[in-house]
Amino acid sequence: MIIVFEGRDAAGKGGTIKAIMERVSLRIFHLVAIPAPSDREKTQLYAQRFMQHFPAAGEVVIFDRSWYNLAGVEYVMDFCTKDQYQAFVENCPKFESHITKAGILLFKFWLEVGQEEQERRFTARMEDPLRQWKLSPMDLESYARWYAYSRARDMMLKATDTEEAPWYIVRSDDKRRARLNCIAYLLSLIHYKEVPRDKIKLPKRSSKGEYDDQATLVGRHYFPEKH
Repeated sequence: MIIVFEGRDAAGKGGTIKAIMERVSLRIFHLVAIPAPSDREKTQLYAQRFMQHFPAAGEVVIFDRSWYNLAGVEYVMDFCTKDQYQAFVENCPKFESHITKAGILLFKFWLEVGQEEQERRFTARMEDPLRQWKLSPMDLESYARWYAYSRARDMMLKATDTEEAPWYIVRSDDKRRARLNCIAYLLSLIHYKEVPRDKIKLPKRSSKGEYDDQATLVGRHYFPEKH
């Protein structure tokens, strides 16, 4: 399964992904947040650096942003040419059709945050030292270009909201409701059944070879405990 999360900056993608990941096995669920392409990656097929992270049977890959970077930030910020953009929107549905026909479940979520709520979240980041790291120069530029991002969103949805790989839009002004709604709807899209679980009981500790295993730590190096 592949789950794609897209949306404006401060839409709540990270928090929603965290809510999904904190109750699952990290041996099965894998989070992918790909940085800007290297010089070598820029010469590859556009989808190439994403495909290397695709799942095998029994695995789930969550993309915190994805190949849709080209239809969003790269298009708005003129990081790609018009020809590159046009090629992307023409080929993306074909690419995703190959994914789904190969047996991979593909779910795409767009988190939609309003202007006032985005401004409130940006202001909170600016004023909170613990969250200032989340505010980048690109975030500020995206704030200034609200309607350019809106047009890019609408163009993206028109070109890539297909029957085989539809977009699901999640209102995210209320973060908690957005996370719960997203998880609930994701589960409704998947055919699954309850797994029977045996009752677990801790075994009795053996006293064989018993000794004072704390006394042996006396004199070892402990870090100073400040709390």
